[in-house]
Amino acid sequence: MKVTVIGAGYVGLVTGACLADIGNDVVCLDIDFAKIEFLNAGGVPIYEPGLQELLKANCHAGRLRFTSDADVAIQHGDMVFIATSTPADEDGRADLKNVLAAAQSIGARMTGFKVVVNKSTVPVGSAEKVHALLDAALQARGFAADHEEREENDQPTFAVLSNPEFLKEGAAVADFMRPDRIVIGSTPDAVGRRALTLLRQLYAPFNRNRERTLCMDLRSAEFTKYAANAMLATRISFMNELANLADKVGVDIERVRQGIGADPRIGFGFLYAGTGYGGSCFPKDVQALIHTADDCGQPLKVLQAVQATNQEQKCILLEKIEAYFGSELQGRTFAMWGLAFKPNTDDMREAPSRVLIRALIERGALVQLHDPVAMERAQQVLALDLADLAEGSQQVTFIPQALDALTGADALIVMTEWKAYRSPDFAIIKQALRHPVIFDGRNLYEPEDVSAAGMQYVGVGRRSFLVPERKDL
Repeated sequence: MKVTVIGAGYVGLVTGACLADIGNDVVCLDIDFAKIEFLNAGGVPIYEPGLQELLKANCHAGRLRFTSDADVAIQHGDMVFIATSTPADEDGRADLKNVLAAAQSIGARMTGFKVVVNKSTVPVGSAEKVHALLDAALQARGFAADHEEREENDQPTFAVLSNPEFLKEGAAVADFMRPDRIVIGSTPDAVGRRALTLLRQLYAPFNRNRERTLCMDLRSAEFTKYAANAMLATRISFMNELANLADKVGVDIERVRQGIGADPRIGFGFLYAGTGYGGSCFPKDVQALIHTADDCGQPLKVLQAVQATNQEQKCILLEKIEAYFGSELQGRTFAMWGLAFKPNTDDMREAPSRVLIRALIERGALVQLHDPVAMERAQQVLALDLADLAEGSQQVTFIPQALDALTGADALIVMTEWKAYRSPDFAIIKQALRHPVIFDGRNLYEPEDVSAAGMQYVGVGRRSFLVPERKDL
């Protein structure tokens, strides 16, 4: 099948590469000419395990191409995916300008029948807006206003489907190739049924061992995406609130996690306490859903609390650091392992590390940073984050090797649960640090193991292993 993907970002690249890998003829369109040149030269603008190999193989096979020429791209695809970004605008609502610009571009160029698929995360009612724009664009070109008239007169027409993505950063290729569900929203009319049949054919290779496709109306499909991310965000904030209470009552939240996760009604997913969620999805999607609810006069009080809890949780390690060293951090140096918001990605959007780094620098501390993948991205982001601080950038050092970041540091802070950090030599860490203490923002280590090495351990919700405030430091 001939497929066009508009948007060569995270979702667009994964979608295009995976659809090409199962034999489709795919063209990816993006208005960022520099990005397209980079992709055509064999570069990959994001870090995602397995994506680089997939892009290289399918470009070499001729099944995947990249272009900034909208005429070429839109004429190519019988199926056109809109996979542009939907960032939060100034008030937190989802900004649809990129999605609507893509729809306008399709309407200005389409010939024949096109299936337009909303892959971007968009609020309820967005498919209808895309449909209205396409209609208006065709009428502006002199074509009939009615779809049936267009078909009778052999004029271009279209259908709009909603097909939200459910890709986890760090596992996106695997998620696309082995989806747990494929959600498709369509209309019940003849053109909608025709489009639904074509999209189901496109996804047939992913349904070979069992049917994964869930068909519903357009608005329900759009809502499903937001509801899923809101539920996962809720589980994270719920566990973080429990962890903070566990600190007060002398409970180890990791044991609690194991106890409640064993209940099949609850399960283990997204029950890890830590320093809060980040990334491109959960923060903006929770916020967008809250705004949708407010617009409807139906406030989502639980999600408002989820959002507030998450913002507070990003400061939880700062509280623990100040409880240990005191509120005066001038002259202290901290090693930080992990900058990306989660492992297996270089995504720094809404990363909790950014909040803590700024807070430490504002208090006069120095920070020595390491991340296996996100160093380059972090340098760009932190330069902006710290631009208003007089000597902010001079208080940050990026260290190529994790162990070297420990040299001269008062303590180690763990912010991302990369595999490379999971089994360190605690004896080496103790020897390198000025003070033998680890602030584990992801509960990556067992406190007993750290203690056995002669070190202090401070986790999230593991109060039994916290040390008294140090007066001698």
